Amino acid sequence: MEIFSDYYNLIVKILSKGEEVEDRTGTGTTRIFGATLEFNMDDGFPILTTKRVHFRSIIGELIWFLSGDTNTKFLAKHGITIWNNWADKKGNLGPVYGKQWRAWNNDHDQILELIRGIKEDPFSRRHLVSAWNVAELHQMALPPCHYAFQFCVGKSKTLDLLVNMRSADVFLGLPFNIASYALLLHMIAKEAELTPARLLFSIGDAHIYNNHQSQCIELIGRKDTSPPTLWLNPKVTRVVDYTIHDVNIIDYKPHGKIKAPISV
Repeated sequence: MEIFSDYYNLIVKILSKGEEVEDRTGTGTTRIFGATLEFNMDDGFPILTTKRVHFRSIIGELIWFLSGDTNTKFLAKHGITIWNNWADKKGNLGPVYGKQWRAWNNDHDQILELIRGIKEDPFSRRHLVSAWNVAELHQMALPPCHYAFQFCVGKSKTLDLLVNMRSADVFLGLPFNIASYALLLHMIAKEAELTPARLLFSIGDAHIYNNHQSQCIELIGRKDTSPPTLWLNPKVTRVVDYTIHDVNIIDYKPHGKIKAPISV
């Protein structure tokens, strides 16, 4: 089974059965409401091979989130521009993901508490992190699309991750989110001495922008190549200590890029 079968099937379902609606950006989308995806880490690291996905940006953004930073200066230093369209002139974004993950209400470090809980009470049903801080949504440059995630430890020392999304840009954003949370799953499993197992997504509004439809058709007409291997620096033992140089993928051999405009 292809590792991205669920993703390709989602594209086909949206294009064939979705409804066309106006959206906040004015571009227009075709959407369905309610979608699920599942990726098994035994099948390989889930980064698309039918088009090139910029993995360095994925690494940099995740490390930026985990640091608690909400200014784009770190990203700019590493040539990552994915948040530039939403930042103010000084690079500020308001209390977006990093702030909520590491300093909810300024003093609640959800990431450290999550990892401690996984280690000390593995079968708890409370291994959950939320970025949907209702009191601070109005201060955010962009409310969180992937608004919460939850881990589950299995009796055989496996680790599953469920990601909840209110909104997913299926062509541009979702492949990025999949690889990013797969990376987080591997990083936390490594620190907790567990085996990364399943990555699952529960999506509310799953949409394809109307100016991405031809690109989606081109994508699903391509054949997957072998998934790459994830490398994590064995010297790094804590999730919050990774740098952009401590993560890489080996033997990533995707098809070429498929360009598509971003809607802001």
